[in-house]
Amino acid sequence: MAALLVIQASVSNREQYKKYQAAVQPLIQAHGGRLKASGVGLEVLEGSHDGRRLVVFEFDSMDAIQEFWKSPAYSKVKPLREGAAKIDVWAVPAA
Repeated sequence: MAALLVIQASVSNREQYKKYQAAVQPLIQAHGGRLKASGVGLEVLEGSHDGRRLVVFEFDSMDAIQEFWKSPAYSKVKPLREGAAKIDVWAVPAA
């Protein structure tokens, strides 16, 4: 069953975060992740948006998300994000 990786980020160092993005995007793709949505053009229908960047990736399964998240390759890339952004990340089974 497909699963979604949902990320909200507050970017504090745009240049450093770009380095992280450039390194992490190929890893996501290598694990079958596909970009499904980004916060560009986000429209609030009810409630409020806190202004954080929102990105959604679709993977083939929750296991595929875990394989990406716990991979040795990602553990090498993750430090690029330190000091560049604070993120919240959720893995959600798709309906």
